[in-house]
Amino acid sequence: MIKETVEDFTEEGLGTLRIDGRAIHIPFAYPGDYVLMKRTKRRFGRRIATDFELLEPSPLRQTPRCPHFGRCGGCLWQGMKYKEQLRFKAELFERITGISADVRGSPKIWGFRNVSNFIVTAAGIGLKEYGNPLGVVDSGECPIFSKRTREYLNALRGFLEESGLRPWDLRKKRGDVHYLQIKEGKFTGEVMVNLIAHVQPTREVLQAFRDYFSFADSLYWSFKADERDDPKGEPGLIAGQPYIRERIKDVVYLIHPNSFFQTNSYALALLLKTVEGFADGERVFDLYSGVGTFGVWLAKRGFAVEGVELNPLAVEMARKNAELNGVDAVFKVGRAEETPIGDYDTVIVDPPRKGLKEAAELLIKSGVERVVYVSCNPRAFKLDYENHLKKDYHVEDATLVDMFPHTPHVEAVIMLEKK
Repeated sequence: MIKETVEDFTEEGLGTLRIDGRAIHIPFAYPGDYVLMKRTKRRFGRRIATDFELLEPSPLRQTPRCPHFGRCGGCLWQGMKYKEQLRFKAELFERITGISADVRGSPKIWGFRNVSNFIVTAAGIGLKEYGNPLGVVDSGECPIFSKRTREYLNALRGFLEESGLRPWDLRKKRGDVHYLQIKEGKFTGEVMVNLIAHVQPTREVLQAFRDYFSFADSLYWSFKADERDDPKGEPGLIAGQPYIRERIKDVVYLIHPNSFFQTNSYALALLLKTVEGFADGERVFDLYSGVGTFGVWLAKRGFAVEGVELNPLAVEMARKNAELNGVDAVFKVGRAEETPIGDYDTVIVDPPRKGLKEAAELLIKSGVERVVYVSCNPRAFKLDYENHLKKDYHVEDATLVDMFPHTPHVEAVIMLEKK
């Protein structure tokens, strides 16, 4: 057993200290914590503490609101004061990318998530345990998601008891019900309930499902044919509307079980305004346009917008969002890396976590003057910039928007200007 003071963070937000020149990574620990190390294990080539005791707390600490903090994998930084979280997010971003950027905090740091996926297992119903792929934290609440979490989970437990459906067994990979996904419109109050199950429901089961979740504005049963541990299935509308709505300032967005929408409705307005402030000229091309989150917002502000997205469902949603908001924005299905970029003033890119990769060369060939790069993965941005974009562009400005309080993650908006 060793007593030491935590010195720093890893890029993933784990506390670090060194013993005999070797780095030890400690989840849920912060710089300045004085800890007693009891046990470690080697994982992914790193030494990670699996058992430690906090002897003296860091001045960075605050009392976490969630009773599951320290076990649940959702909030590594909930035990740290929010202003310190923001400071370290900016420091980690600069450490990775070399870019110094201001960070804008989330207007709300509790109850901000508009979606949560509760795993339904024989070991419990709730959220995944940190560092244990087979561990589940049996939850009754989630303060970063919703005040109604207990209501949602109680309805699920009652439904399972009445229907006799079996929770999923993570080890044996069998069972009936795997996930309960809840999506909320924070500014509209609308709720979507989506049960992800490995069986098709009988008429009696469907009636019980409707009864227990009668509060839902949109009720789905998603059939999951594979054994992968993810909240994905083929959705079937059981009751209510096919979409719920979220309103961000003067723009309304439709939300579907299988469509991606930014998870923090309150900070999304900051993100959209940041992108708008970096956009130049009149004609905007929205690469990886998704459901039109950026494109529809910009079109509402007078930009002429065209977008390309690989996912046909997302394109359909983007077109519906444009129509719903009465804007002229054109969205098409296409692969980003195969899409020639025409004569635009600004290109917005919000690529998946892996980054642009070969699509970055299209931007260079296009000769567009300004690129606004939106990213939740600074390491991927750095690779795109160093390997491709740096040839023709330089970083003019950058702003960080905290879409993910109590985690080490942050959304970056980077303005690139042609050299």
